[in-house]
Order: sequence, then C-alpha cells, then structure tokens
Amino acid sequence: MKTMTGLDRLVAADFAAIGNRKVGLLVHPASVDAHLRHGLDLFHSAQNVQVKALFGPQHGILGQTQDNMIEWEGYRDTRTGLPVYSLYGEHRKPTPAMLADIDVLVIDLQDVGARYYTFIWTMLLCLEACSEAGVAVMILDRPNPLGGVMTEGNVLDTDFKSFVGLAPIPMRHAMTCGELAQFFVHWRELDVDLEIIWAEGWSRADDFDATGLPWVLPSPNMPTTDTAFVYPGGCLLEGTMLSEGRGTTRPFELFGAPYVDGALLASYLTQLDLPGALFRAVDFEPTFHKFAGQVCSGVQVHVTDRLSFESVVTYTAAIAFIRQTWPEGFAWKEPPYEYENIKRPIDILAGGESWRQDVESGRHPLEMQAQWRSRLMSFNVLTEGFRHYGG
Repeated sequence: MKTMTGLDRLVAADFAAIGNRKVGLLVHPASVDAHLRHGLDLFHSAQNVQVKALFGPQHGILGQTQDNMIEWEGYRDTRTGLPVYSLYGEHRKPTPAMLADIDVLVIDLQDVGARYYTFIWTMLLCLEACSEAGVAVMILDRPNPLGGVMTEGNVLDTDFKSFVGLAPIPMRHAMTCGELAQFFVHWRELDVDLEIIWAEGWSRADDFDATGLPWVLPSPNMPTTDTAFVYPGGCLLEGTMLSEGRGTTRPFELFGAPYVDGALLASYLTQLDLPGALFRAVDFEPTFHKFAGQVCSGVQVHVTDRLSFESVVTYTAAIAFIRQTWPEGFAWKEPPYEYENIKRPIDILAGGESWRQDVESGRHPLEMQAQWRSRLMSFNVLTEGFRHYGG
C-alpha cells in the first residue's frame, strides 16, 4: 500500500493517540481504512476506546440523503446505542450539549479539494465549537484527491461567506483537511487543542488514483475520482438553471438543458482548445432534480490529462456560451441556496459578484482566468506554512 491515511495510522498504532479520552466521532461514508472497514466500526470495536457520541455532516454518516440541501435529523444508532448528532439540519455547528460528554472530537472526512464541498466548513464550525467548549480536536488526515499542487479560480470575498465558503480560499484549494484545519485555526485565531494524524506516503503530486487507496463515495453525487476532477468548475452549474447532471450516473461530467444544442456547445468548447479535456455532445434525462423526466441536450466532459485540465475555466466558458447563445432559456438560480436567503447562489458559489458580472459583460473566460492568478498566488504564499506534505 503506497499511502496510509490518518485512520490507517491510528489503527496501526492501536489507537494510542486517543489515550483514555472520551471520544466524539465525526464521519461520513468514505471514513474507511485501506481494507474498507468504516471508522465507526473500528472505533467501536477497539479496546479501551470510549466513543460517547457520533456526528454526521451533509448527507449523513452513511450518505443516506441522495440530493443536495436535504437536511437530516439526529437519531440513536441501533448497533452501538450512541447518539448521532446531525450537523446539517437545525444545527450546523455542534452545541455545548452535544460536546458535553467528550474530551476530544475526532474528525475523519474525505474532502474533494473544492471550496463548495461542505465537509471542510463543518470541520471549521467544529473547530470553533470545540475552541469555545474546551474540547480537543483530532483530524485523521486524508489525501486531496486532486493532488496538492494546482489551485484554480476565484478566492472568496468574505462579504460573500456562506456554507459553501466560510474562509478566503479558492475554488480549488490544493490542501488537505489537516492543512486547512491548521490554516483555519490561524485565520480565526482559535484557541483549540488541535492534533493531526497525517497521512503517510502521499506526495502533493499524487492524485487519488496514485495512492492505491479504495475510492468510496464521500457524498452520493461524487461517484468517482473523475467526478472530483470536474467538480471545482462543475459545481458552478448549481448556481444556474442548467442541469448539472444530478439524476444521472455521471453528475457534473454531464450538463445541459432542454433548450441547449449539445453539438453546438461541444463544437464551441473544442474550438477553445482548452487543455486536458475532450467534449462530447450528449442527450440525457435526469431522474430527479432539475429537468427531471425531460430530455436535456449538452455535453459530457472527458478529462484526458488531469495534470493540465483546469475545471474552473472550462465550466466558466461553457456557462458563458450557453447564456450568450440561448438567453431565452438560460437563468441564474434564485435563492435560497445552502442557508443563504438573499444573495444569489451563483455569487456565493463564485465567492463574490465579479465572476457573474464578468460572464454577463461578455468577458472572455481566459481573461477571467488571468485575473484570478494574482489572488491565487497570494493564497499560496499565505498558506505555504500550513502545507505539511512535500512533493
């Protein structure tokens, strides 16, 4: 095995880092070891480990809620008898009562490397809650599936903070949960006892497939590593009334709408000569979500070179072309979206109004990309000291 996750290393050390502390465990479907054993089962069966409470992010501990923005309620786990607290419902931040019976909150979440993926914001809110409650935090780190080299897109304007972006990071951030946790503690000036069990054998140049680890869907619409690579740009589709492919077997790779001419869209994207991808015209019928039961025309993005593919500029170009070519059908999605009731979904996804305004003004996507670079460089400099892994 090339890479050991933080969970693998904790198990291999017989949970020595836990000591005699009472544990709260924040996990989701991908919180598995190299043998696909779930962290909940490993903690529950370990000798001398006292698990007192379970916590779940968006989609639940086991990924039960299929669609996005579906809240779930806490319950009592039938196998262990432990309380399960929902952090995607009435509460997104643990309450003092939830933390009252634990000494350390262990967080084991597989991120996908994009700002909009809500698990990192659940982690930040947990860091804040534990700082306030005097509870320690242990992060079981995992590789960034996209690798840890390339950053992309706009850095969040903090006037547009939301549950798809609570800190000034870019659309593709190239950091792991452990690295982000260190940065968040510094940025928010949190007084919290933070310990990170780092992954071992992972290089920043490695994408997930290079790790030798099994891929488990961290959320229902993240079925493959291919999905993860298109997601930093593909998630912008959620701010439009285009189908982002939810309700198909290839979400975010497939997108379109009933009024789109997929062949024309594919031809335009091909002519741009964007690196690392080919574009195939497709028709598809979503089984749920936008345009459920209607035939949509659009494209499938086939990533041919992950090292050169830049998702954000690719999907920016697609959205801008669709808006310009089919203005009678295109629309920005209206709020509410991810607990934001006033600002437009596209603006909180993009991290400010400038992305949308540039698209509406007809600015070329490559010019937009050039404008992002200076803030990306500043972000890379700002976070350099928090990047644990080399390579």
